[in-house]
Amino acid sequence: MRIGYPCINRSLGCSPARTFRLASYNDARLHETIAANLACLHTIISWNAARGLLFFRITSDLVPFASHPVCTCPWQEQFSDEFLVIGDLIRRHGFRISMHPDQFVLLNTPDEGVLRRSIAELAYQVQVLDLMGLDNSVKVQVHVGGVYGNKTAGIDRFVRQYEQLDPAIRARLAIENDERLYSISDCLAIHESTGIPVIMDSFHHALLNSGEEFVTLLEPVRKTWKVSDGIPMVDYSSQEPGKRTGAHAEHIVAHDFRQFLKTTRPADFDLMLEIKDKERSALEALVIARGDPRVVAISPGRDLI
Repeated sequence: MRIGYPCINRSLGCSPARTFRLASYNDARLHETIAANLACLHTIISWNAARGLLFFRITSDLVPFASHPVCTCPWQEQFSDEFLVIGDLIRRHGFRISMHPDQFVLLNTPDEGVLRRSIAELAYQVQVLDLMGLDNSVKVQVHVGGVYGNKTAGIDRFVRQYEQLDPAIRARLAIENDERLYSISDCLAIHESTGIPVIMDSFHHALLNSGEEFVTLLEPVRKTWKVSDGIPMVDYSSQEPGKRTGAHAEHIVAHDFRQFLKTTRPADFDLMLEIKDKERSALEALVIARGDPRVVAISPGRDLI
């Protein structure tokens, strides 16, 4: 089990998700922004590695406007060395990496324009991971999408449009349950038709399920992951008191997390903490999980260059 957090580090004085307004786009501005984002990502990966946080979700905004027609800059060639350096750092320290497009990426949409833009965004994110030289255990996770008035038709459309994707995209995709529309059981049904691996979100499952206990689904979900996909990935959070239902916690709740670790043993998976204070909760989670035989321990004297 590798434990981590998504996208940004609040302890460091940089962001890998810097962007700018579309109206201000020019190639020079894009080049400057990508350079800063990649430098920050390198810093975050090194910081995480030194502290044993070996799971990280790379922000979708690493290359602003990469999937937009306005982007004509050959950023792939201009930053090929930087991507390879980051990829080498990730491999040397045994990281698990993922990406997660924003909610506008909808593979089961009936709208051709939305589908075209969704595929362009997926192609960009897959290209980032390919440029880093990372294998197919590095996943781009998506939700199933909308219901559009007919859930069965929505699932069928996802399957059909998934099968039409470029094989390089299909090889990296995984689907995640959500809190309103598509449960883990729905995702398992889609896997049966597509072979796509399933990511379990424990918080979403608490809000949308068919009465199944989370732990009873760990083994069926594990079987959706081939050896080349790596071990399963699980997203974890809890409800923030006093906020709307579904609002992610500001900070990890130690008692709840201990109970989660206890009830999920011995199932092994990489754990993404979708908690708002990011690395702060992730570091506390490592302390709480100390002694759990599933947790990957860091090696002393790591070379972080």
